[in-house]
Amino acid sequence: MDNIKIEGTAKTPSVSFDREKGELTIGGRSIPENSIDFYKPLLEWLDRYALEPAPLTVVNMRLEYFNTSSSKCILDVFKKLESIKKSGKDITVKWHYEEDDEDMLEAGEDYDAIIDIDFVMVESPV
Repeated sequence: MDNIKIEGTAKTPSVSFDREKGELTIGGRSIPENSIDFYKPLLEWLDRYALEPAPLTVVNMRLEYFNTSSSKCILDVFKKLESIKKSGKDITVKWHYEEDDEDMLEAGEDYDAIIDIDFVMVESPV
C-alpha cells in the first residue's frame, strides 16, 4: 500500500498519509472546486489502511481555512478513523489552530463533540 503525498495549492490542502508511521497530516486551505473529488482518494486510502492500521494513528489537522463542502469530507475522514478506533486501535487527532483563530478552534471542538476519537487542541503562535 503506497503512502499519499499531495502538495498543497491555493485551493487544496497538502496531504501526507504515512502507513508505516501511522501519521496522517492535512494542512493549508481546503476550498477545492469539488471537495468530493479531492477527498475521495483519501477516503479510499483510509479504507485500505483500516485493514492493517498501525497500533497508534496520529492525525495532524493543520488547516488554515476550509469551506462547507470540505467540512463534510473532513467529517467523513474522521468517521473512517472512528471505525478504526472501534476495531481496537488508538487514534489521536491533533487539531492545530492559530492562537487568535477562534473559528478554527470551535471547528475542532465541534468535530470532537461529534466523533468518538481523542482530540487534542494545539494552539500555535500566529
